Amino acid sequence: MSEPISIDIWSDIACPWCYIGKRNLEAGLAATAEDDDAPEVNVTFHSFELSPDTPVDFEGDEADFLMGHKGMPRAQVEQMLDRVTGIAKQAGLDYRFDLLQHTNTVKAHELLHHAKARGRQHDMEERLMSAYFTEGRHVGRIDDLADLAEEIGLDREEALEALRTDRHLADVRADQAQARAYGIQGVPFFVIDGQYGVSGAQPPEAFAGVLRELWAKRRESAEVVES
Repeated sequence: MSEPISIDIWSDIACPWCYIGKRNLEAGLAATAEDDDAPEVNVTFHSFELSPDTPVDFEGDEADFLMGHKGMPRAQVEQMLDRVTGIAKQAGLDYRFDLLQHTNTVKAHELLHHAKARGRQHDMEERLMSAYFTEGRHVGRIDDLADLAEEIGLDREEALEALRTDRHLADVRADQAQARAYGIQGVPFFVIDGQYGVSGAQPPEAFAGVLRELWAKRRESAEVVES
C-alpha cells in the first residue's frame, strides 16, 4: 500500500481566508473520495499568528482593527469585509463580522495542540473557527476556550490546566519556527508531502487535482518497486 499523502496547513484562527481554505480543501477531499482509487490523506494543522501583538480584549470591531492594522479608511475596509463574506458564503460559511470579537490567538493555538495530543485537533480547529467567524464567541480568554474544548468532548479542567500552565506554548513556537524556515509569510499555506507549497484559499478543484496527480505518481512508483 502507498503511504498517505501528508498535508500540513499553517493557519490562524483569526484568518478569514484560512477557514475558507479549510472548507475548500474539505470539498476537494470529498471529490477525490469518490474516485475508484481514492487518495489517502493525513491533514495536520500548524500554528501561525497573523497579529501576535493584538490584545486579548481588543476595543472595537473588525473594521476598527483593520483600519489600524492596514491603514485603510473604514469605507474601504467594509467593502473588503463584504467581499470576503460573499466568498465565504460560496464555501458554505456564514461570516458575521458584525459579531466578531477580535483577539489574540496564541491561547487558541495552544488549545489546538492540547486537542491534537488527544486526537481531536480537527474537531477543535473547526469549533474555534466557527465560534470566531460565525457565532461571535471570544476565542482569546482561557475560560471561554475551555468551554469550547468541553463542547467537542474534551475535559474542561484538563484544558484549563494546559492553558494556564502554557503547556503547549513551545509547540506553538515550534510551528512558527518551521513556518519561518519554509519562508511562509502569509496564511493559509499548505505544504503537501513536505515538498509542494500551496498558498492561499485555492478552489476545491485545485486541491483535488494536486492530490490526484500525486496519488497517481505514488501508485506508479509503488508498481515499479513491486515489479
